[in-house]
Parts: sequence; C-alpha cells; structure tokens
Amino acid sequence: MQLEVPVIGILRGITGEFFGEVMQISFAAGLTAIEVTMNTPDAENIVRKYRSAVPSGRLLGMGTIRNLEEARRAVGAGAMFLVTPNLDTRVIEYAKAEGVPIVTGALTPTEVYTAWSAGADMVKVFPCGAMGGPKYIKDLLGPFDHIRLAAVGGVSLANLAEYFQAGAAAVGVSASLFGAKALRERDLDQIGQNVKIFIEHCPAEKDRV
Repeated sequence: MQLEVPVIGILRGITGEFFGEVMQISFAAGLTAIEVTMNTPDAENIVRKYRSAVPSGRLLGMGTIRNLEEARRAVGAGAMFLVTPNLDTRVIEYAKAEGVPIVTGALTPTEVYTAWSAGADMVKVFPCGAMGGPKYIKDLLGPFDHIRLAAVGGVSLANLAEYFQAGAAAVGVSASLFGAKALRERDLDQIGQNVKIFIEHCPAEKDRV
C-alpha cells in the first residue's frame, strides 16, 4: 500500500452526510487516505455510499477491523483498504486473497514481525504514544529495518517530524489532523485548513528516512 501522502485520516463516530463533506474537503486539501472505523454507526453504508465519489489517487478504507467477519463486511461495503487494531493472521490472509491492502495492528516486536511475515502491507504500531512514540518506532526499526511501520496513537503536529525522522512510513491521525473543535462544530473550512497545515508539515518522500 503506497501512500502519496503518508497520512491516514481516521474518522470515528461521524454521521453519513457529514462524512461526505469531510471526505471531499480533506481530499481537496491534499489528504490521500481516509478510514472510517467499523464501530462508527452505519459505517458500512457510509463507505458504500461514498466509495464511488472517491477521486482518482485517493483511498477510502475501513478501520477497527477486529476479526474476519468484520473484514468480510468491510470488503463487501467497498473498502479500498483495511486497518486493524490487533493482529489476526486470518484477517491478513483474507485481505490478501481479496486483493485489498491491509495495515495490521501490532505492538510487540513479535507481533510486528508476525504481521509482516503473514503479508501485511504495513504494520500499524498501536498505541504507539503509550510505548514512547518516535523512540519506540526507532527501536523497532533496529532489527526490523525492512518493515514498513505506521505510527498510530499520540501522533500530533508537534511530534509529526520526529516520527518520520525515526523512520515511520506513515502515521494514522484523527483529532490532531482534522481538529476536534472543527469536527464538533462541523466547521468545514477549518477542517480543510487543519488538514492542509498538517500535510504541509509532512516531509517529502525523498526526505523520509
């Protein structure tokens, strides 16, 4: 799973109509990948409804895929990629069989290696912030320098550069990307501005470790 911009925007608990507006303005601001969490009310219908409106070069996926049943439902809804919070090799095998990219959740070195060996396109280190943030990513990449790691949990504009300097291939972000206040107040202009600013602080591909 190659991301033009190494940021996955995470939306949880958002209503369908508002999601469509946030998706449109976020993609226009430069975001290239958005995930709707499976535990968002009506998540599958949201993806099913807006899948055809995703511009070329952009991705709409589903996250919080915790088991095989949820993976099947997400793919059935049209998810363009899957993100899990936990390691379940059956979910990885299913995604590979369906030709759907998967970012698999892991935390310990053993889980990270197992997820990658099972075929994950990227390994989501979660909750990364609780384990030391950028330093933990750097430590994992000592022995696992061949594994593409996505940092999720505790990523913000303030530490974004540190994560990429540590070697993260991507980050997954929610409130720090869109703006909690802007989401709460449905301020689309501010959401667009927040996304644009966040992406502007991401290093160019040639400058990433």
